[in-house]
Amino acid sequence: MESVTMPNYSYVFKFEEDFDTLEKRQWMKENWMMCFYYIGAYMIVIYCGQLYMQYRPRFELRIPLFMWNVFLALFSIWGAYRSAPELLYVLNQYGFRYSVCIPGPSFLDNRVGGFWNWMFTLSKVPELGDTVFIVLRKQPLIFLHWYHHVTVLLYAWYSYSDYIATARWFVCMNYLVHSAMYSYYALKALKFRVPRWIAMSITTAQLAQMVMGAVVNIWAYQVKQAGNECHVSYDNIKISLLMYTSYFVLFARFFRKAYVVNHKQGGSQTPKESIAYEGKGSKGKLE
Repeated sequence: MESVTMPNYSYVFKFEEDFDTLEKRQWMKENWMMCFYYIGAYMIVIYCGQLYMQYRPRFELRIPLFMWNVFLALFSIWGAYRSAPELLYVLNQYGFRYSVCIPGPSFLDNRVGGFWNWMFTLSKVPELGDTVFIVLRKQPLIFLHWYHHVTVLLYAWYSYSDYIATARWFVCMNYLVHSAMYSYYALKALKFRVPRWIAMSITTAQLAQMVMGAVVNIWAYQVKQAGNECHVSYDNIKISLLMYTSYFVLFARFFRKAYVVNHKQGGSQTPKESIAYEGKGSKGKLE
């Protein structure tokens, strides 16, 4: 494997400098099945929470919801800011194929990128808390919401144990989209009238993320089929491609319902569905 240099960071925090990628990778290999316990607890909370709220008035929770979304928005912005330099550096210096197939010294020795890749993986657990607000505010829980949460958690934890090269793309794209998405939700929690085109743009970015995720997987598959080095397993490629394809279908269906059908019916306001994502409810998320 060719030797590579590292992207330059203007400042490296102590917690980033002390991060041990190989140690965390080994821990994930030994404990990645833990995510099934989180998912089991998540599904129980959803079911029991909906039963509990069935005959009770909804909670408003606007301030807690605002604080929750601000926290996740800031986390995502910081994650994108720290993750993007490595991806951009590798693309500029070594090209697209390298970025898709070689985790390489730049990925394993880059403690900054390694730390934020780790945090991305762990963040899929607290993000399950999005659903708690939907349940307590008695909003419809659409399939897209909980399906996305569950499958992303499973895939992120499973993939970290393999430390796949394609992760640099998946992590950076997700941080970027979540930066805009949670910022949007924070504003809506305070009843700001966010222009409809912003919601449409975020949903479009989500769709673009799914398309790019599929492109990255297909490229990795072709490289492996040609007998060249590519650090991602066939199983991972198949699982990831199936996941991204299913997301694209669900998000496209949401986009059509929220913006195309709604517009033809004469809706001039941002649809009640808000933006797609992991849902936040299909109707009246922030009424």
